[in-house]
Amino acid sequence: MPDTPAPAAPRVLIVADNASAMFGGEGILPLKYFTLLARRHRDVRLITHERNREALLATFPDLAERMVFSRDTAAHRWLWRIGARFPGAIRDHLFGNVMGFVTGWQQRKLARAVIRAQGADLVHQPIPVSPAAPSLLHGLGAPVIIGPMNGGMNYPPGYEDYEGRASRMFIAVGRPMAGLINRLIPGKRRARLLLVANQRTARALPVQHGRVAELVENGVDFDLWPGAGPRALNTGPFKLVFMGRLVALKGLSQTLDALAQARAQVPDRDITLDILGDGSELEALKAQAERLGLSSAVRFRGFLPQTDCAQYLAQADALILASLRECGGAVVLEAMAMGLPVIASDWGGPADYLDDTCGILVPPCPRADFIPALSAAIVLLARNPERARALGAAGAVRARAEFDWQRKIDAMEDHYRSVVGGTTH
Repeated sequence: MPDTPAPAAPRVLIVADNASAMFGGEGILPLKYFTLLARRHRDVRLITHERNREALLATFPDLAERMVFSRDTAAHRWLWRIGARFPGAIRDHLFGNVMGFVTGWQQRKLARAVIRAQGADLVHQPIPVSPAAPSLLHGLGAPVIIGPMNGGMNYPPGYEDYEGRASRMFIAVGRPMAGLINRLIPGKRRARLLLVANQRTARALPVQHGRVAELVENGVDFDLWPGAGPRALNTGPFKLVFMGRLVALKGLSQTLDALAQARAQVPDRDITLDILGDGSELEALKAQAERLGLSSAVRFRGFLPQTDCAQYLAQADALILASLRECGGAVVLEAMAMGLPVIASDWGGPADYLDDTCGILVPPCPRADFIPALSAAIVLLARNPERARALGAAGAVRARAEFDWQRKIDAMEDHYRSVVGGTTH
């Protein structure tokens, strides 16, 4: 008997407010799904905001006909100007969600038009990754998958001052309100499948749903982060690297204090730090480094494209990420892929990726112990280059085995087929 032909891959429409590799963050996720599925010759299309147009068309001109852009409006610009005057949590959650509602309403209409004109077997909404954010993607004429979502995080106990009183009050009111909002805006209730990165996020879902599955949020594109192969034993200067936004929650202030302590404990080996990123804390961090006598040891490199970041990782000895509220932490996986050991706070996303075979997880609590513990981790690796190399090699193996973006696309395509076929996955 002839072999039964494999069913055709589902036609997928990806809908996302942001799809970009320019500034890191969650915007990379829809871009990866779109481009990697396209490279597999899948029938995939993308709806995103026009702020992404120029970069996407310049980088992926061959995919131009598959992209549709929702326009910027006076409402977007007005909300952005007003929201900028408020504290971070209120700006991000309240005004961010309202702007998301404006964009979501536009993109819902665009999605319905694309499905009517060109067809799609399902709609995938990868972001926002917040489990509380409502979705307007329902009633489109095609089933919807949302996620993987990742969230439900707070600052560690003892770090309440990292959010102002207004932000704490807003979160205390906003999280219970998320259930009501998601009942009024039923996208998540009506989605065919909700994907979550971990059980913490599953518990944070504001809706009861019959189909919730786990899939890691982040992955590693080994074309961008190819690894450095077996690393030579380094007994010269010990080079730390940080990648990310320069904002308070990333713990860079604690990192600089820990670096100063570590350098004092290991006077016979220079320890340096390259900071790859930009943000609101830049000037304060530069001033802190100068006060601590670290001006020659800490280099602020600014925001860099991923290819340049990979070159810095190839020359580094370890990544450090002392973040205090990191739901994901893709940079951890990227460093692992490049064969680097990782020093990270034992809180949130990094703990989903790391264990003691490939890095050092440092508990942020109690707060008084955090900086000395970070310093001890730096000293341990600086004094033991063999151990640093072994941790990095184990991390590279783990990243390849568990976090390859291609494996993640394989898993997502399984979910696509399960939704289109109506099966349980």
